[in-house]
Amino acid sequence: MSEPDEKNKPRDDNAALAEAARVFGPFEADLIKNFLESHGIASIIRGRTAPFVYPFTVDGLAEFKVMVQEKDLEKAKNLLAAEPAADEKNGSGNAG
Repeated sequence: MSEPDEKNKPRDDNAALAEAARVFGPFEADLIKNFLESHGIASIIRGRTAPFVYPFTVDGLAEFKVMVQEKDLEKAKNLLAAEPAADEKNGSGNAG
């Protein structure tokens, strides 16, 4: 029997998680999660939302935490703190 590939490898659900980011909306949390995962860092989102069509922030409602394994925390924080490249700051960089 062959060894499982990376996608089918069992997850280590007992790995300690640490908070990489805290935001106040599901869209920003998803953006951060996708960004981290594009850099090879697995993450999950933990959060609370009120059962309304338009969530709002009151005393932690609509607060989301992006969690990563502790071994990836430093890399995740460095990625999230990094400045965008000069051409990314101004859109395509082809201002004319």
